[in-house]
Amino acid sequence: MSPDLMAPLMFGGLVVFLLIGYPVAFSLAANGLFFGVIGMQMGLLHPSLLQALPERVLGIMGNSTLLAIPFFTFMGLILERSGMAEELLDTIGQLFGAVRGGLAYAVIFVGALLAATTGVVAASVIAMGLISLPVMMRYGYSKPLACGVIAASGTLAQIIPPSLVLIILADQLGASVGDLYEGALIPGLTLTAFYALYVFIVSIVKPEAVPALPPEARTLKGRALMFKVLTTLIPPLVLIFLVLGTIFLGVATPTEGGAMGASGAIVLALMRRKLDWGLMKQSVESTATMTSFVIFILIGSTVFSLVFRGVNGDLWVEHLLTDLPGGALGFLIVVNIFVFILAFFLDYFEIAFIIVPLLAPVAQKLGIDLVWFGVLLAVNMQTSFLHPPFGFALFYLRSVAPREITTMDIYKGAIPFVIIQVLMVAIVIAFPGIVTSNISKVQGGISGSGAEEVRRQLDLPAAPVEAPESDAARTETSDTKKEEDPAAAIERMMKEQK
Repeated sequence: MSPDLMAPLMFGGLVVFLLIGYPVAFSLAANGLFFGVIGMQMGLLHPSLLQALPERVLGIMGNSTLLAIPFFTFMGLILERSGMAEELLDTIGQLFGAVRGGLAYAVIFVGALLAATTGVVAASVIAMGLISLPVMMRYGYSKPLACGVIAASGTLAQIIPPSLVLIILADQLGASVGDLYEGALIPGLTLTAFYALYVFIVSIVKPEAVPALPPEARTLKGRALMFKVLTTLIPPLVLIFLVLGTIFLGVATPTEGGAMGASGAIVLALMRRKLDWGLMKQSVESTATMTSFVIFILIGSTVFSLVFRGVNGDLWVEHLLTDLPGGALGFLIVVNIFVFILAFFLDYFEIAFIIVPLLAPVAQKLGIDLVWFGVLLAVNMQTSFLHPPFGFALFYLRSVAPREITTMDIYKGAIPFVIIQVLMVAIVIAFPGIVTSNISKVQGGISGSGAEEVRRQLDLPAAPVEAPESDAARTETSDTKKEEDPAAAIERMMKEQK
Protein backbone atom coordinates (compact mmCIF):
# COMPACT_ATOMS: atom_id res chain seq x y z
CA MET A 1 0.00 0.00 0.00
CA SER A 2 1.26 3.45 -0.86
CA PRO A 3 2.06 5.62 2.19
CA ASP A 4 0.10 8.45 0.55
CA LEU A 5 -3.09 6.41 0.86
CA MET A 6 -2.84 5.85 4.61
CA ALA A 7 -4.21 9.26 5.67
CA PRO A 8 -7.31 9.27 3.43
CA LEU A 9 -8.02 5.62 4.30
CA MET A 10 -7.70 6.43 7.98
CA PHE A 11 -10.12 9.36 7.68
CA GLY A 12 -12.52 7.20 5.65
CA GLY A 13 -12.27 4.44 8.25
CA LEU A 14 -13.32 6.89 10.95
CA VAL A 15 -16.36 7.89 8.89
CA VAL A 16 -17.32 4.20 8.56
CA PHE A 17 -17.00 3.67 12.33
CA LEU A 18 -19.22 6.69 13.01
CA LEU A 19 -21.84 5.67 10.43
CA ILE A 20 -22.07 2.23 12.02
CA GLY A 21 -23.05 3.98 15.23
CA TYR A 22 -20.07 2.99 17.33
CA PRO A 23 -19.42 5.41 20.26
CA VAL A 24 -17.32 8.36 19.11
CA ALA A 25 -14.59 8.10 21.76
CA PHE A 26 -13.98 4.42 21.05
CA SER A 27 -14.30 4.95 17.28
CA LEU A 28 -11.46 7.46 17.41
CA ALA A 29 -9.24 5.31 19.61
CA ALA A 30 -9.95 2.03 17.76
CA ASN A 31 -9.39 3.64 14.38
CA GLY A 32 -6.11 5.15 15.52
CA LEU A 33 -4.81 1.90 17.02
CA PHE A 34 -5.97 -0.17 14.02
CA PHE A 35 -4.13 1.98 11.49
CA GLY A 36 -1.21 2.37 13.86
CA VAL A 37 -0.69 -1.40 13.92
CA ILE A 38 -1.10 -1.60 10.12
CA GLY A 39 1.42 1.23 9.68
CA MET A 40 3.96 -0.51 11.92
CA GLN A 41 3.48 -3.84 10.13
CA MET A 42 4.09 -2.11 6.79
CA GLY A 43 7.15 -0.30 8.12
CA LEU A 44 5.54 3.14 7.72
CA LEU A 45 5.48 3.89 11.47
CA HIS A 46 8.02 3.21 14.18
CA PRO A 47 6.72 1.28 17.24
CA SER A 48 8.03 4.05 19.50
CA LEU A 49 5.31 6.35 18.14
CA LEU A 50 2.65 4.87 20.40
CA GLN A 51 4.95 5.28 23.41
CA ALA A 52 3.98 8.96 23.35
CA LEU A 53 0.36 8.10 24.21
CA PRO A 54 0.80 7.92 28.02
CA GLU A 55 2.51 11.30 28.02
CA ARG A 56 -0.26 12.81 25.93
CA VAL A 57 -2.95 11.41 28.22
CA LEU A 58 -0.99 12.81 31.17
CA GLY A 59 -1.02 16.17 29.43
CA ILE A 60 -4.82 16.00 29.12
CA MET A 61 -5.20 15.16 32.80
CA GLY A 62 -2.89 18.03 33.76
CA ASN A 63 -4.58 20.66 31.60
CA SER A 64 -6.28 22.99 34.08
CA THR A 65 -8.16 24.77 31.29
CA LEU A 66 -10.37 21.70 30.93
CA LEU A 67 -11.10 21.81 34.66
CA ALA A 68 -13.41 24.76 33.92
CA ILE A 69 -15.86 22.36 32.24
CA PRO A 70 -17.08 20.54 35.39
CA PHE A 71 -17.19 23.80 37.35
CA PHE A 72 -19.39 25.62 34.83
CA THR A 73 -21.52 22.51 34.26
CA PHE A 74 -22.11 22.16 38.01
CA MET A 75 -22.90 25.88 38.29
CA GLY A 76 -25.50 25.65 35.55
CA LEU A 77 -27.14 22.51 36.91
CA ILE A 78 -27.48 23.95 40.41
CA LEU A 79 -29.04 27.17 39.10
CA GLU A 80 -31.37 25.40 36.68
CA ARG A 81 -32.57 22.79 39.18
CA SER A 82 -33.04 25.31 41.97
CA GLY A 83 -35.97 26.84 40.06
CA MET A 84 -34.23 29.94 38.72
CA ALA A 85 -35.36 29.33 35.13
CA GLU A 86 -39.01 28.96 36.14
CA GLU A 87 -38.95 32.17 38.19
CA LEU A 88 -37.17 34.12 35.44
CA LEU A 89 -39.62 33.00 32.75
CA ASP A 90 -42.61 33.87 34.90
CA THR A 91 -41.24 37.30 35.84
CA ILE A 92 -40.05 38.33 32.37
CA GLY A 93 -43.26 36.95 30.85
CA GLN A 94 -45.22 39.27 33.14
CA LEU A 95 -42.95 42.18 32.18
CA PHE A 96 -43.47 41.72 28.41
CA GLY A 97 -46.96 40.25 28.67
CA ALA A 98 -48.81 43.27 27.27
CA VAL A 99 -46.71 43.22 24.07
CA ARG A 100 -47.47 41.00 21.06
CA GLY A 101 -44.95 38.18 21.22
CA GLY A 102 -44.16 39.05 24.83
CA LEU A 103 -43.78 35.43 25.89
CA ALA A 104 -41.45 34.78 22.94
CA TYR A 105 -39.33 37.79 23.91
CA ALA A 106 -39.25 36.47 27.47
CA VAL A 107 -38.03 33.06 26.28
CA ILE A 108 -35.27 34.69 24.19
CA PHE A 109 -34.17 36.96 27.04
CA VAL A 110 -34.20 34.15 29.60
CA GLY A 111 -32.45 31.87 27.10
CA ALA A 112 -29.60 34.37 26.83
CA LEU A 113 -29.48 34.74 30.62
CA LEU A 114 -29.49 30.97 31.15
CA ALA A 115 -26.76 30.68 28.52
CA ALA A 116 -24.59 32.99 30.62
CA THR A 117 -25.24 30.96 33.77
CA THR A 118 -25.61 27.35 32.68
CA GLY A 119 -23.53 27.03 29.51
CA VAL A 120 -25.42 23.76 28.87
CA VAL A 121 -27.87 23.57 25.96
CA ALA A 122 -29.82 20.58 27.27
CA ALA A 123 -30.55 22.27 30.60
CA SER A 124 -31.79 25.47 28.93
CA VAL A 125 -34.00 23.78 26.31
CA ILE A 126 -35.57 21.30 28.72
CA ALA A 127 -36.23 23.94 31.39
CA MET A 128 -37.88 26.37 28.97
CA GLY A 129 -39.75 23.60 27.19
CA LEU A 130 -41.28 22.37 30.43
CA ILE A 131 -42.17 25.81 31.74
CA SER A 132 -42.99 28.09 28.82
CA LEU A 133 -44.23 25.84 26.01
CA PRO A 134 -47.52 24.86 27.74
CA VAL A 135 -48.15 28.53 28.60
CA MET A 136 -47.50 29.66 25.02
CA MET A 137 -49.87 26.98 23.73
CA ARG A 138 -52.52 28.02 26.26
CA TYR A 139 -52.54 31.60 24.97
CA GLY A 140 -52.67 30.72 21.28
CA TYR A 141 -49.07 30.99 20.05
CA SER A 142 -48.15 29.34 16.76
CA LYS A 143 -46.82 25.87 17.53
CA PRO A 144 -43.83 26.00 15.13
CA LEU A 145 -42.82 29.48 16.29
CA ALA A 146 -43.06 28.58 19.97
CA CYS A 147 -40.98 25.44 19.43
CA GLY A 148 -38.42 27.27 17.29
CA VAL A 149 -37.97 30.10 19.80
CA ILE A 150 -37.42 27.69 22.69
CA ALA A 151 -34.98 25.42 20.82
CA ALA A 152 -33.01 28.31 19.30
CA SER A 153 -32.81 30.28 22.57
CA GLY A 154 -31.44 27.19 24.28
CA THR A 155 -28.58 26.96 21.77
CA LEU A 156 -27.36 30.40 22.83
CA ALA A 157 -25.61 28.52 25.64
CA GLN A 158 -23.08 27.42 23.01
CA ILE A 159 -21.91 30.89 21.98
CA ILE A 160 -22.56 33.20 24.95
CA PRO A 161 -19.83 32.88 27.62
CA PRO A 162 -19.22 30.82 29.71
CA SER A 163 -19.87 28.38 26.87
CA LEU A 164 -18.41 24.90 27.23
CA VAL A 165 -17.70 24.65 23.50
CA LEU A 166 -15.54 27.79 23.67
CA ILE A 167 -13.42 26.14 26.36
CA ILE A 168 -12.99 23.07 24.16
CA LEU A 169 -12.18 25.18 21.09
CA ALA A 170 -9.63 27.21 23.03
CA ASP A 171 -7.89 24.02 24.11
CA GLN A 172 -7.91 22.56 20.59
CA LEU A 173 -6.74 25.79 18.96
CA GLY A 174 -4.09 26.52 21.59
CA ALA A 175 -5.77 29.88 22.20
CA SER A 176 -6.82 31.74 25.32
CA VAL A 177 -10.24 30.93 26.76
CA GLY A 178 -10.55 34.53 27.91
CA ASP A 179 -9.94 35.80 24.37
CA LEU A 180 -12.58 33.47 22.93
CA TYR A 181 -15.04 34.57 25.61
CA GLU A 182 -14.46 38.22 24.76
CA GLY A 183 -14.59 37.59 21.03
CA ALA A 184 -17.84 35.61 21.25
CA LEU A 185 -19.71 38.10 23.42
CA ILE A 186 -20.89 40.51 20.68
CA PRO A 187 -21.78 37.75 18.15
CA GLY A 188 -23.76 35.99 20.88
CA LEU A 189 -25.69 39.11 21.83
CA THR A 190 -26.20 39.99 18.15
CA LEU A 191 -27.67 36.55 17.52
CA THR A 192 -30.00 37.09 20.47
CA ALA A 193 -31.12 40.40 18.95
CA PHE A 194 -31.73 38.68 15.58
CA TYR A 195 -34.00 36.14 17.26
CA ALA A 196 -35.99 38.97 18.85
CA LEU A 197 -36.10 40.80 15.50
CA TYR A 198 -37.56 37.70 13.85
CA VAL A 199 -40.32 37.55 16.47
CA PHE A 200 -40.99 41.26 15.93
CA ILE A 201 -41.33 40.73 12.17
CA VAL A 202 -43.72 37.82 12.76
CA SER A 203 -45.78 40.00 15.12
CA ILE A 204 -46.24 42.50 12.27
CA VAL A 205 -46.74 40.07 9.37
CA LYS A 206 -48.78 37.46 11.26
CA PRO A 207 -49.93 39.00 14.56
CA GLU A 208 -52.27 36.12 15.44
CA ALA A 209 -49.23 33.82 15.75
CA VAL A 210 -47.82 35.78 18.72
CA PRO A 211 -50.70 37.23 20.79
CA ALA A 212 -50.26 39.37 23.89
CA LEU A 213 -51.22 37.98 27.27
CA PRO A 214 -54.81 38.73 28.27
CA PRO A 215 -55.23 41.17 31.21
CA GLU A 216 -56.32 38.42 33.61
CA ALA A 217 -53.02 36.59 33.00
CA ARG A 218 -50.92 39.61 33.99
CA THR A 219 -51.12 39.20 37.76
CA LEU A 220 -48.19 41.46 38.64
CA LYS A 221 -48.37 45.19 37.99
CA GLY A 222 -46.71 48.43 39.03
CA ARG A 223 -44.37 48.31 42.00
CA ALA A 224 -45.02 44.63 42.66
CA LEU A 225 -43.84 43.78 39.15
CA MET A 226 -40.73 45.97 39.37
CA PHE A 227 -39.83 44.51 42.77
CA LYS A 228 -40.22 41.00 41.39
CA VAL A 229 -38.08 41.83 38.36
CA LEU A 230 -35.29 43.28 40.50
CA THR A 231 -35.24 40.47 43.05
CA THR A 232 -35.31 37.83 40.31
CA LEU A 233 -32.74 39.36 37.96
CA ILE A 234 -30.17 40.90 40.29
CA PRO A 235 -28.73 37.70 41.88
CA PRO A 236 -27.98 35.83 38.60
CA LEU A 237 -26.77 39.04 36.92
CA VAL A 238 -24.38 39.76 39.78
CA LEU A 239 -23.05 36.20 39.54
CA ILE A 240 -22.62 36.49 35.75
CA PHE A 241 -20.78 39.82 35.92
CA LEU A 242 -18.61 38.59 38.78
CA VAL A 243 -17.54 35.41 36.98
CA LEU A 244 -17.11 36.80 33.47
CA GLY A 245 -15.71 40.13 34.67
CA THR A 246 -12.88 38.48 36.58
CA ILE A 247 -12.08 36.31 33.55
CA PHE A 248 -12.17 39.21 31.07
CA LEU A 249 -10.01 41.41 33.29
CA GLY A 250 -7.47 38.67 33.85
CA VAL A 251 -8.09 38.57 37.61
CA ALA A 252 -9.06 34.89 37.44
CA THR A 253 -8.45 32.02 35.03
CA PRO A 254 -11.49 30.28 33.50
CA THR A 255 -11.05 27.46 36.02
CA GLU A 256 -10.99 29.90 38.94
CA GLY A 257 -13.98 31.71 37.44
CA GLY A 258 -15.82 28.40 37.14
CA ALA A 259 -15.05 27.54 40.77
CA MET A 260 -16.32 30.98 41.80
CA GLY A 261 -19.48 30.47 39.75
CA ALA A 262 -20.13 27.02 41.22
CA SER A 263 -19.72 28.42 44.74
CA GLY A 264 -22.00 31.36 43.89
CA ALA A 265 -24.65 28.99 42.51
CA ILE A 266 -24.64 27.05 45.79
CA VAL A 267 -25.04 30.30 47.74
CA LEU A 268 -27.96 31.40 45.53
CA ALA A 269 -29.64 28.00 45.92
CA LEU A 270 -29.23 28.28 49.71
CA MET A 271 -30.73 31.78 49.66
CA ARG A 272 -33.72 30.43 47.73
CA ARG A 273 -33.97 27.50 50.19
CA LYS A 274 -33.81 25.07 47.28
CA LEU A 275 -30.55 23.30 48.12
CA ASP A 276 -30.84 19.81 49.52
CA TRP A 277 -28.95 16.53 49.34
CA GLY A 278 -31.00 15.27 46.38
CA LEU A 279 -30.24 18.39 44.31
CA MET A 280 -26.52 18.16 45.09
CA LYS A 281 -26.41 14.43 44.28
CA GLN A 282 -28.16 14.88 40.90
CA SER A 283 -25.95 17.84 39.96
CA VAL A 284 -22.72 16.05 40.90
CA GLU A 285 -23.71 12.89 38.99
CA SER A 286 -24.70 14.86 35.87
CA THR A 287 -21.48 16.88 36.04
CA ALA A 288 -19.38 13.72 36.34
CA THR A 289 -21.20 12.17 33.37
CA MET A 290 -20.65 15.24 31.17
CA THR A 291 -16.99 15.59 32.18
CA SER A 292 -16.26 11.89 31.59
CA PHE A 293 -17.91 12.14 28.17
CA VAL A 294 -15.65 15.05 27.20
CA ILE A 295 -12.45 13.50 28.55
CA PHE A 296 -13.03 10.12 26.88
CA ILE A 297 -13.62 11.81 23.51
CA LEU A 298 -10.48 13.89 24.01
CA ILE A 299 -8.39 10.81 24.83
CA GLY A 300 -9.81 9.00 21.79
CA SER A 301 -9.07 11.98 19.55
CA THR A 302 -5.51 12.07 20.95
CA VAL A 303 -4.94 8.46 19.87
CA PHE A 304 -6.38 9.21 16.44
CA SER A 305 -4.43 12.44 15.90
CA LEU A 306 -1.12 10.89 17.01
CA VAL A 307 -1.32 8.14 14.38
CA PHE A 308 -2.89 10.48 11.81
CA ARG A 309 0.06 12.84 12.14
CA GLY A 310 2.42 9.88 12.02
CA VAL A 311 1.14 8.99 8.53
CA ASN A 312 1.38 12.69 7.51
CA GLY A 313 -2.39 13.13 7.62
CA ASP A 314 -1.96 16.74 8.74
CA LEU A 315 0.07 17.45 5.61
CA TRP A 316 -2.57 15.73 3.46
CA VAL A 317 -5.32 17.92 4.93
CA GLU A 318 -3.12 21.01 4.65
CA HIS A 319 -2.37 20.44 0.97
CA LEU A 320 -6.01 19.62 0.33
CA LEU A 321 -7.24 22.89 1.83
CA THR A 322 -4.46 25.30 0.88
CA ASP A 323 -4.84 24.35 -2.79
CA LEU A 324 -8.46 25.54 -2.82
CA PRO A 325 -9.21 28.47 -5.14
CA GLY A 326 -9.83 31.80 -3.46
CA GLY A 327 -7.12 31.61 -0.80
CA ALA A 328 -8.26 32.29 2.76
CA LEU A 329 -11.80 33.21 1.69
CA GLY A 330 -12.15 29.99 -0.32
CA PHE A 331 -10.86 28.04 2.68
CA LEU A 332 -13.40 29.70 5.00
CA ILE A 333 -16.31 29.06 2.65
CA VAL A 334 -15.44 25.38 2.13
CA VAL A 335 -14.74 24.79 5.83
CA ASN A 336 -18.00 26.38 6.95
CA ILE A 337 -20.01 24.38 4.42
CA PHE A 338 -18.18 21.25 5.54
CA VAL A 339 -18.84 21.93 9.25
CA PHE A 340 -22.47 22.81 8.48
CA ILE A 341 -22.95 19.44 6.76
CA LEU A 342 -21.11 17.53 9.50
CA ALA A 343 -23.42 19.16 12.05
CA PHE A 344 -26.27 17.06 10.62
CA PHE A 345 -24.56 13.95 11.99
CA LEU A 346 -22.11 14.98 14.73
CA ASP A 347 -22.52 17.14 17.81
CA TYR A 348 -20.26 20.06 18.68
CA PHE A 349 -17.90 18.06 20.95
CA GLU A 350 -17.20 15.56 18.20
CA ILE A 351 -16.62 18.27 15.59
CA ALA A 352 -14.34 20.17 17.96
CA PHE A 353 -12.20 17.14 18.78
CA ILE A 354 -12.04 15.53 15.33
CA ILE A 355 -12.14 18.34 12.77
CA VAL A 356 -10.78 21.47 14.49
CA PRO A 357 -7.25 20.06 15.12
CA LEU A 358 -7.02 19.37 11.37
CA LEU A 359 -8.25 22.84 10.37
CA ALA A 360 -6.32 25.00 12.84
CA PRO A 361 -2.82 24.56 11.30
CA VAL A 362 -4.17 25.37 7.83
CA ALA A 363 -5.98 28.47 9.12
CA GLN A 364 -2.81 29.64 10.85
CA LYS A 365 -0.75 29.08 7.71
CA LEU A 366 -3.24 31.20 5.73
CA GLY A 367 -2.84 34.03 8.24
CA ILE A 368 -6.28 33.63 9.85
CA ASP A 369 -6.55 34.75 13.48
CA LEU A 370 -7.26 31.61 15.51
CA VAL A 371 -9.44 33.37 18.09
CA TRP A 372 -11.65 34.79 15.33
CA PHE A 373 -11.64 31.39 13.60
CA GLY A 374 -12.71 29.69 16.83
CA VAL A 375 -15.64 32.07 17.34
CA LEU A 376 -16.67 31.59 13.70
CA LEU A 377 -16.69 27.81 14.14
CA ALA A 378 -18.63 28.12 17.40
CA VAL A 379 -21.36 30.13 15.65
CA ASN A 380 -21.46 27.57 12.84
CA MET A 381 -21.54 24.59 15.20
CA GLN A 382 -24.63 26.02 16.87
CA THR A 383 -26.55 24.71 13.89
CA SER A 384 -25.73 21.16 15.01
CA PHE A 385 -28.42 21.55 17.67
CA LEU A 386 -31.14 22.82 15.31
CA HIS A 387 -30.62 20.78 12.14
CA PRO A 388 -33.70 18.72 11.30
CA PRO A 389 -33.87 15.80 11.68
CA PHE A 390 -30.92 15.12 14.05
CA GLY A 391 -30.59 18.36 16.06
CA PHE A 392 -30.09 17.58 19.73
CA ALA A 393 -32.08 20.63 20.86
CA LEU A 394 -35.01 19.29 18.83
CA PHE A 395 -34.73 15.94 20.60
CA TYR A 396 -34.54 17.65 24.00
CA LEU A 397 -37.68 19.67 23.20
CA ARG A 398 -39.49 16.63 21.80
CA SER A 399 -38.90 14.77 25.08
CA VAL A 400 -40.78 17.40 27.13
CA ALA A 401 -43.26 18.82 24.58
CA PRO A 402 -47.02 18.22 25.07
CA ARG A 403 -48.70 15.58 22.91
CA GLU A 404 -50.41 18.17 20.70
CA ILE A 405 -46.96 19.32 19.51
CA THR A 406 -45.87 17.16 16.56
CA THR A 407 -42.32 16.49 15.50
CA MET A 408 -43.01 18.36 12.26
CA ASP A 409 -44.04 21.44 14.28
CA ILE A 410 -40.62 21.37 15.95
CA TYR A 411 -38.80 20.94 12.62
CA LYS A 412 -40.74 23.79 10.96
CA GLY A 413 -40.05 26.09 13.86
CA ALA A 414 -36.30 25.38 13.83
CA ILE A 415 -35.67 26.12 10.13
CA PRO A 416 -35.97 29.98 10.31
CA PHE A 417 -33.52 30.04 13.22
CA VAL A 418 -31.04 27.82 11.35
CA ILE A 419 -31.18 30.41 8.54
CA ILE A 420 -30.52 33.19 11.08
CA GLN A 421 -27.50 31.30 12.42
CA VAL A 422 -26.11 30.81 8.91
CA LEU A 423 -26.62 34.54 8.32
CA MET A 424 -24.63 35.21 11.50
CA VAL A 425 -21.77 33.07 10.13
CA ALA A 426 -21.73 35.22 6.99
CA ILE A 427 -21.72 38.41 9.09
CA VAL A 428 -18.75 37.22 11.16
CA ILE A 429 -16.84 36.48 7.95
CA ALA A 430 -17.79 39.80 6.34
CA PHE A 431 -17.20 41.91 9.46
CA PRO A 432 -14.43 40.26 11.52
CA GLY A 433 -14.20 43.35 13.70
CA ILE A 434 -17.27 42.30 15.70
CA VAL A 435 -15.03 39.58 17.14
CA THR A 436 -11.51 41.00 17.09
CA SER A 437 -12.33 44.53 18.25
CA ASN A 438 -13.82 43.20 21.47
CA ILE A 439 -10.65 41.39 22.56
CA SER A 440 -8.78 43.45 25.14
CA LYS A 441 -5.12 42.87 25.80
CA VAL A 442 -5.20 43.51 29.55
CA GLN A 443 -1.89 43.71 31.39
CA GLY A 444 -1.58 40.50 33.32
CA GLY A 445 -4.63 39.03 31.59
CA ILE A 446 -5.11 35.54 30.34
CA SER A 447 -2.55 34.55 27.76
CA GLY A 448 -0.78 31.50 26.52
CA SER A 449 -1.82 28.35 24.76
CA GLY A 450 -3.07 25.06 26.09
CA ALA A 451 0.43 23.63 25.58
CA GLU A 452 1.92 26.32 27.84
CA GLU A 453 -0.66 25.49 30.50
CA VAL A 454 0.39 21.83 30.33
CA ARG A 455 4.02 22.89 30.77
CA ARG A 456 3.07 24.78 33.92
CA GLN A 457 1.13 21.80 35.29
CA LEU A 458 3.99 19.36 34.64
CA ASP A 459 6.67 21.81 35.84
CA LEU A 460 8.40 21.70 32.47
CA PRO A 461 10.65 24.50 31.26
CA ALA A 462 9.04 27.15 29.12
CA ALA A 463 9.41 26.86 25.38
CA PRO A 464 12.58 28.65 24.25
CA VAL A 465 12.11 31.89 22.37
CA GLU A 466 14.05 31.64 19.15
CA ALA A 467 15.71 34.60 17.50
CA PRO A 468 14.05 35.74 14.28
CA GLU A 469 15.45 34.03 11.22
CA SER A 470 16.84 35.95 8.32
CA ASP A 471 14.98 35.80 5.03
CA ALA A 472 17.69 33.60 3.56
CA ALA A 473 17.63 31.16 6.45
CA ARG A 474 13.83 31.05 6.44
CA THR A 475 13.82 30.28 2.73
CA GLU A 476 16.43 27.58 3.18
CA THR A 477 14.56 25.72 5.94
CA SER A 478 10.93 26.28 4.90
CA ASP A 479 10.81 23.19 2.69
CA THR A 480 12.82 20.90 4.96
CA LYS A 481 11.72 21.71 8.48
CA LYS A 482 8.16 21.29 9.59
CA GLU A 483 7.00 23.37 12.54
CA GLU A 484 6.79 21.23 15.65
CA ASP A 485 3.29 21.00 17.11
CA PRO A 486 2.83 21.85 20.82
CA ALA A 487 2.14 18.26 21.90
CA ALA A 488 5.28 17.00 20.14
CA ALA A 489 7.31 19.77 21.76
CA ILE A 490 6.07 18.73 25.20
CA GLU A 491 6.96 15.11 24.51
CA ARG A 492 10.45 16.07 23.34
CA MET A 493 11.10 18.24 26.40
CA MET A 494 9.90 15.53 28.79
CA LYS A 495 12.27 13.01 27.21
CA GLU A 496 15.14 15.51 27.40
CA GLN A 497 14.33 16.21 31.05
CA LYS A 498 14.54 12.48 31.80
